[in-house]
Amino acid sequence: MGTVTSLPFGNGRAAPQQTGFERPELMRILDLYGRMVAAGHWRDYAMDFHRDAAIFSAFRRAAERPEYRIEKRPALRSRQGMWALVSEAGAILKRGDELSNVLAPVERKLMKLVSD
Repeated sequence: MGTVTSLPFGNGRAAPQQTGFERPELMRILDLYGRMVAAGHWRDYAMDFHRDAAIFSAFRRAAERPEYRIEKRPALRSRQGMWALVSEAGAILKRGDELSNVLAPVERKLMKLVSD
């Protein structure tokens, strides 16, 4: 019939082609996004998937820079934590291992928006 040739993956493990969000992570992020839309603060979002990072960007308007970026970088898991909340100016506002802790500043902002 034919010859079967194994593909070289190096060390028996294939390198991931891209980093993505798992379903519970994405549900948590989209839940926050939906509440911010309902409060009238955010209007658009974008997701970028790269080899080393998955990024969720939230926009006040579609034609400007994202107000916040939520980044997942698994390579930083053992150092600073794989989650980061990045401001519009590019400053890292919060970094950690738990998504809920990283989203806390945005949750507090939402509480202020709703109470006003």
